[in-house]
Amino acid sequence: MLRNLTRMPADMSSDSRRQLLHAVTDLFLLDHDPNEAVKEHYGEIAAGSLGHLGDEDRKGYADRVAAMPTLPHNVAVTLGGDGNAEVARLVLSLSPVLTDTDLAAIAVSQSQQHLVAIAERARLSEGVTDILVERGDQKVLHTVSANEGAAFSDRGFDRLLERGGDDAAITDALARRSDLAPNRAQRVLRIVEQFSDGGNAAPATDASVSLARQARQQRLEVKLLLSDLAAKVREVDDVLTMLADEDRAYHLSQVLSEIGGISIEQALRVLMQRDSSGIAVACRSLGIGATAFRAILQLRARRLYFSPRDVDDDVDAYDKLDLATAERTLRFLKLRTKIA
Repeated sequence: MLRNLTRMPADMSSDSRRQLLHAVTDLFLLDHDPNEAVKEHYGEIAAGSLGHLGDEDRKGYADRVAAMPTLPHNVAVTLGGDGNAEVARLVLSLSPVLTDTDLAAIAVSQSQQHLVAIAERARLSEGVTDILVERGDQKVLHTVSANEGAAFSDRGFDRLLERGGDDAAITDALARRSDLAPNRAQRVLRIVEQFSDGGNAAPATDASVSLARQARQQRLEVKLLLSDLAAKVREVDDVLTMLADEDRAYHLSQVLSEIGGISIEQALRVLMQRDSSGIAVACRSLGIGATAFRAILQLRARRLYFSPRDVDDDVDAYDKLDLATAERTLRFLKLRTKIA
């Protein structure tokens, strides 16, 4: 049927195209694992319809499909690159289909509103943040500096300090980051202390000094927690629950990395991706209990704007997850880490 629908009459009205798009989207969403032929035909219908729809209709469609992992790539790129930032916003923030190459291409060509949406993504590569830091206005810099899922290259971090180092909101955000390497943390601390010494700092700058010191203290705390876990004087579930309750996603990933034998990047990726299956597999294979897993899911819900019902459903699914399957998957992740 989808193949026949791709041959739409050229004179179809916009309203007819909108109705057709919604109808075939309803059908497409019923298939949780569509084959490539189905995705291709659906993509042709969607791409062929979007150019004939008004802004509100395109936005309504984009908001509906933004987080779909099965959305055809060409449709995701079309929506993400839409000249109307309101149409593109949720797709740029949420779509798991868009690649780093797609995001980079959009980031170098579209508006500041598009860049803010990209800066809100749960995970950002160094290549993408390099562009955001170079092209972005203050709102973009505020957003990306506060996004703990954003990785910064040395050049990108230097440029961020250069462009935003005198902005208290940006230095506050950087000081709060739990993933700052010691050398970067010291540089941020020096900047905010220089402001305080010069007497030109806004009230928020005094807070950033405290936050930078707090972040440094938290990094030391994590080292001690890992030592306690190695010495078996603390329970893993207790440590993970504490870090999740305190919304310390990066430090929680450090612990998962250490006890699971995977990279911090892998741990952070499975923690913050929208699909919960990755973090469920990691936790099940490590023997994490349901209470600690729920705390981790609640951290994810705060960061990714999930509803409490999603958390309940994921905990129910976790209880049914096969341990042997989870252990095999974790072994595969470890193998990939060794090869890399």
